[in-house]
Amino acid sequence: MIVDNYATHKHPEVRAWLARHPRFHMHFTPTSASWLNMVERFFRDITDNGIRRGAFSSVAELEAAINEYIAAHNAQPKPFIWTAKAADILAKVTRARAALNKITSN
Repeated sequence: MIVDNYATHKHPEVRAWLARHPRFHMHFTPTSASWLNMVERFFRDITDNGIRRGAFSSVAELEAAINEYIAAHNAQPKPFIWTAKAADILAKVTRARAALNKITSN
């Protein structure tokens, strides 16, 4: 599993679960590279465009709204267009790689 460095992923109960399920391994993204976590961007889009300001009287209604957003999103997929300059992206990748190397070398 690729996860961010949020402390909940390192909680003793999570570690115990992982110990009981050895086929799963945590791979942490560097703290300086949260922009690599594209699922967070997608969750933000669901929140901003699918459920914000909604009034849901049950979990089922909330789930339905999320599923409707995902279905509409998938019906008309659009490529993600990077707006950052290539040099800025490469600099972040370099910093992220250095942080990852530091973590894995210990």
